[in-house]
Amino acid sequence: MSFGTFLIAKCHSSVSMWIYVLLGNILRGIGETPVQPLGISYIDDYAQSENAALYIGCVQTISIIGPVFGYLLGSLCAKIYVDIGYVDMETVTITPADARWVGAWWLGYLIAGAITLMSAVPFWFLPKSLPVPVENISALNIPLKQKFGSTHGEIHSFSKCPHAEFVPTLKSLLGNPVFTIYLCVTIIQFNSLIGMVTYKPKYIEQHYGQSASKANFLMGMINIPAVAFGMFSGGVVMKKYKLGIMGAAKFAFGTSLLGYFLSLLFFVLGCENSKVAGITVSYTGVISGSLFSDCNSGCLCSRREWDPVCGENGITYVSPCLAGCTFSTGSGRNTVFDSCRCVAVANTQPGNLTATLGQCPRRDSCDKVFPYFLALSVLSSFIISLGGTPGFMLLVRCIKPELKSLALGIHTLATRTLAGIPAPIYFGAIIDTTCLKWGYKMCGGRGACRIYNTSSYRIVYLGLTLGLRTVSFFFCILGFSVLKRHIKMEEKNALTNGNTELELLRKEENSSIHCEQFILALDCNHDRETRL
Repeated sequence: MSFGTFLIAKCHSSVSMWIYVLLGNILRGIGETPVQPLGISYIDDYAQSENAALYIGCVQTISIIGPVFGYLLGSLCAKIYVDIGYVDMETVTITPADARWVGAWWLGYLIAGAITLMSAVPFWFLPKSLPVPVENISALNIPLKQKFGSTHGEIHSFSKCPHAEFVPTLKSLLGNPVFTIYLCVTIIQFNSLIGMVTYKPKYIEQHYGQSASKANFLMGMINIPAVAFGMFSGGVVMKKYKLGIMGAAKFAFGTSLLGYFLSLLFFVLGCENSKVAGITVSYTGVISGSLFSDCNSGCLCSRREWDPVCGENGITYVSPCLAGCTFSTGSGRNTVFDSCRCVAVANTQPGNLTATLGQCPRRDSCDKVFPYFLALSVLSSFIISLGGTPGFMLLVRCIKPELKSLALGIHTLATRTLAGIPAPIYFGAIIDTTCLKWGYKMCGGRGACRIYNTSSYRIVYLGLTLGLRTVSFFFCILGFSVLKRHIKMEEKNALTNGNTELELLRKEENSSIHCEQFILALDCNHDRETRL
């Protein structure tokens, strides 16, 4: 049985197929989540402070390179028909550029799953405990007497950390205003980012007339590498200029704000709606009208059908029947429909009244805009991602060392549950309000959208993305004021602790001097008694 037939059969089943996909993603998330918080916490604990940002930037960059291969694999699978090996491809009349084309989505899961299993094997050979570099022990939050067991500075043993209750620890973490505001900012910005990335390939398809395969290829080869390079460059900038907490916050905010202003230019790089008879234009090619007209009134056409054909006049018709075509020649993808009466209505010049399978291509003006869209997308992605590593270092440095792993875990949990789950849902629901023609499932019910209102899609998609980022900037301004107070408080505590330690050193020095004077006095008295 083919996957397409299997899915149709499951339409009447009590168990939905999406449950299996959901369970698979939950298991994958459980397996991959500990790598980031525990690994980054270890790097920050045991790497030299001036190199930590660079190392974390490298880790973040490598984690972004993965989606590059994912998009390339998706592009390859999107070119392969979903029922490959089960159907005769000569009988398939649609192409990958058609909205009804379904790629071999299942093939990507098999390949990615096998690679994931192989990548997990090296983790089995890691040691149970990692060595602690001698030069970094002083950076850990451990009392001096616990660090060293002898007066010669030789490392003796570490005392075991007392078991901390989870609820008080979590309360202490969430009581940190810098961490709480940072969490709010990242949740809002991740909503914007995930919603934008999820529907960007569809935006490229619908707006610029590109196929799903090409959209995934461009995302993997152009956009994602720019993000990876930006994350790495942000780590290099932090290392070179030795940015502190406030410097990292300003740098991250500045790059995000600059990328925001560049993204406003996407509103200008738009295309007009495709000319579809009865949906975006009338059968005369002027204004929108009804699906039915005098040229197809006697054909008894279905309103639900979506089998687009392109007329010689440059207008797309929902089906050959609605185009008023009477007969066809050829077979498969080479089918040509002749004597199409509706084509003659809008054809201002005498010519062939024929139509071919598929939608009409976009105008040349839209093809000229598309390269500018790609260039601006790469530039804005690079600039925004420059602040990724400095922003992450801000998270690591604004909390207590003993809460670092928990903070990174809470950050990952919050962004994935409060951004990764809801963002695609409400983005998709709002984008669907711009749909002009819905498809229908073979087992009944509304299916996928076949064509969108391009102008409305652009306004809704870009407006929601930039609107969320606008809200996050207000939290950033609040975060700056809280961060300043946090830094002043830390400096005050450091100064107080420094004075206390200095006073203790002075007392120890005075006591040692008194001790030496007392010993000298005893020696003098002893010598005098000996002479007598």
